[in-house]
Amino acid sequence: MPHKCLLLLPLVLHCALGAFIGVHIGTSSNMPPASEVVAVLKVNHITHVRLFDADAHMLSALANTSIEVMVGITNEQVLGIGQSPSVAAAWINKNVAAYVPNTNITAIAVGSEVLTTLPHAAPILLPALNNLHKALVASNLNFKVKVSTPHSMDIISSPFPPSTAIFNSSWNSTLYGILQFLKNTHSYFMLNAYPYYGFTQGNGSFPLDYALFQPLSPVKQIVDPNSLYHYESMFDAMVDAAYYSIDAFNFSGIPVVVTETGWPWYGGVNEPEATVKNAETYNNNLIRRVLNNSGPPSQSNIPINTYIYELFNEDGRRGPVSEKNWGVFFTNGSTIYPLSLGGSCAFTGSSNSTTAFGPFSPLMGGRSSMLYPHIGVVILGIVLHLFCL
Repeated sequence: MPHKCLLLLPLVLHCALGAFIGVHIGTSSNMPPASEVVAVLKVNHITHVRLFDADAHMLSALANTSIEVMVGITNEQVLGIGQSPSVAAAWINKNVAAYVPNTNITAIAVGSEVLTTLPHAAPILLPALNNLHKALVASNLNFKVKVSTPHSMDIISSPFPPSTAIFNSSWNSTLYGILQFLKNTHSYFMLNAYPYYGFTQGNGSFPLDYALFQPLSPVKQIVDPNSLYHYESMFDAMVDAAYYSIDAFNFSGIPVVVTETGWPWYGGVNEPEATVKNAETYNNNLIRRVLNNSGPPSQSNIPINTYIYELFNEDGRRGPVSEKNWGVFFTNGSTIYPLSLGGSCAFTGSSNSTTAFGPFSPLMGGRSSMLYPHIGVVILGIVLHLFCL
């Protein structure tokens, strides 16, 4: 029987020991088997992943790969974990301790935008973080595995100008407790930052080029009137808004990690900004921005580790057409559009490959899932890998 061969162009991510770009891996009935997903990660030198949940098949398949893994706790699980230390301990034993050290789990993302999507669960979020951390201490894993929770930009009131940004007062006590937890455990603040939504919902307040990391003309420069910092991208302004909000609570030394960002490559008739060109531009420029190892203007010495949303399209997502089309890969391992980084590092791929499933067209769509892998490696050139099934 002839072998089927999958021709892939590697995506590249991590520069030396500096900042990394990651990608999110989620769940879907159409997602390839875990072993095939991990094969795609390895072929493309992806060294960090964020899992939407703690899927046993993915965690097993990631064993002995050295890929750094952030596992997720779903919003539905937060309540039980926050109410019961024994439930938290059981979750750690089943989904972390059972896989470490073979699977390189380094972080736990507790829920997803809990404060803005499930506000009634706000009082239980901090207890959930504490219960999980105590379970990690009991398993002697607290120094290896960090605990935090991803937040939406919606928790920040008036994020521009960044220098006056503060958290929504509705969650002051909860956020103060979370920040104290992050400080005490040497963890980091998780932020989901989407310039796509900042632009499309901004009523023309900012130019598209600003959202896409494109150069602005001198008359369109974005300057904070208080700090006089120049913001070359909405992404930087969003991250700085988080830092200023944290500072308003008199906390410092808590890094901001962007756990989700990206741009949809296809949308409906009322979503003209969701195009292949814009998605390719945004993610290419994002990679260059992150891998220059600098932070936003107010925290220039703190790199912005970032996860791209997302590895695959998600055909099952509800809402506008764009919600289904954030992926970088089709589920057959083909890239939707090429990503490349100038200089010493690159993230590249071809959307005209022939795969194990035959030729494809971007508009055919890859049967999907939510995927968030972190990407990292020094690029020495475009490398073709022949993976025979």
